Amino acid sequence: MTIHREGRVLLFWLLIILTAANYALYYFLPDARFWLNFSLIVSVVFYLIILQFFRNPIFQLPKDDSLVYAPADGKVVVIEEAVEDEYLKEKRKQVSIFMSPINVHVNRSPVEGEVEFFKYHPGKYLVAWHPKSSTENERTSMVLKMKNGTQIMVRQIAGALARRIKWYVKEGDQLEQNGEFGFIKFGSRVDLYLPLDAEILVSLEQVTKGGRTPIARLKS
Repeated sequence: MTIHREGRVLLFWLLIILTAANYALYYFLPDARFWLNFSLIVSVVFYLIILQFFRNPIFQLPKDDSLVYAPADGKVVVIEEAVEDEYLKEKRKQVSIFMSPINVHVNRSPVEGEVEFFKYHPGKYLVAWHPKSSTENERTSMVLKMKNGTQIMVRQIAGALARRIKWYVKEGDQLEQNGEFGFIKFGSRVDLYLPLDAEILVSLEQVTKGGRTPIARLKS
């Protein structure tokens, strides 16, 4: 387990601020034992909560060109057919994963392929499970083209708390399967748009692990 780079500066300054606040309380109210202990406990708990947002587990990345792996930790909240009208312009199987504040927030490439299309969209901050969050919230859209020509769209969607989407890719980049391509802070959602003949391997409400849970099997 490591700390993701997106959280290192924040965690450093948060540690400084909390330490200074507790020292100031001890300096000005040395006899207020209850409040000193209360402040220390609250500070430690708060720091640990923020720390877990930025954890980045280390594990062996599976490789299987026939499988689409989960791009994020979370819970499956949508499995349906939907028209992807931004780039693919066709009906697809949509699988959406909701990332709560307690999930790992690293986003991973579900397949190996070239970034054929990438676009960032500013937008609203509706709750991530809102039906219109896929089209109205701040989001990114990425289309990966596999060696066999199959196209997979991955969409990062900001939620009510997640007001900062990070990505580390551009058009033309080659991504390894389950390699890191982005990060969303403090809860969010990731949508997958898969071919209609893909065999879905998950069910609604199923918990996923990014880079480890198979979402679908692709037809060869």
